[in-house]
Amino acid sequence: MMSGHYALWVMTTSSNRVEGQPAYVLHTIPYKDTSNLVDYISRDYGRVRMVVKGGRRSGSRLRDGLQPFQPLQISWQGKGELKNLISAETVSVNPFLQGRSLWCGLYLNELVQRLLPSWEAFPRLFAYYQLTVSSLSDSDSIEPVLRIFERRLIEELGFGVSFSHCGDNGERIDAQCYYQFDPQRGFIRADSSGQLPSYSGVSILAIGADDYQLAQTCRYAKRLMRAALAPQLEGKPLKSRALFQTESPSPTENKNYHWNTAKE
Repeated sequence: MMSGHYALWVMTTSSNRVEGQPAYVLHTIPYKDTSNLVDYISRDYGRVRMVVKGGRRSGSRLRDGLQPFQPLQISWQGKGELKNLISAETVSVNPFLQGRSLWCGLYLNELVQRLLPSWEAFPRLFAYYQLTVSSLSDSDSIEPVLRIFERRLIEELGFGVSFSHCGDNGERIDAQCYYQFDPQRGFIRADSSGQLPSYSGVSILAIGADDYQLAQTCRYAKRLMRAALAPQLEGKPLKSRALFQTESPSPTENKNYHWNTAKE
């Protein structure tokens, strides 16, 4: 499948300055004495990394640029790939995430930060991300929202699979049959070897239609998306997944949590 992204060359203009770019914080780590390195997902430039100078000082004018899960408009300048944030403004306020909603938000951010190439625009994926973040506070819809985003992510990055046809022979998925999933080939008719987990045809078709009315569909989708994402993560586990085995994070972690070290 062809990727839905396109390269945005305007970043190489002589001014080396971009203003008012819609963005969200993905990942923040300390940098030098009082600054931060921040990865953003932006609408027109994809994943970008900024130095937020003095961001850890109280009263910094760039503090808005450190807030995850909030829609921002940011501006930056610089000649190299690592830019300097020069302004950041929160344009609206999403509900404050806590507990499981916060864990899911951190998972979402780590997934995007790990897989999204830098300086490549994915405008549709940005819109999907925006919708997903705004829905995370609704505990009843978290699982479907995350599964839908994961599917859109693999499609936008160019390694999506068909949920309507088999990958080996092109046959239509039959709701009455069972299938196995191969990340390289897609769905194939289940055999008796038991080497791969099987999925019901009715659940595969429901996932393809973003229909999560049945709890079984959510369970299948979670296992399936994990299998589809595993090759892209190259065997390196997502550290945010460990949060689901811990006690609920404190509210302050919404602002301060990061999954890497300051040496990154």
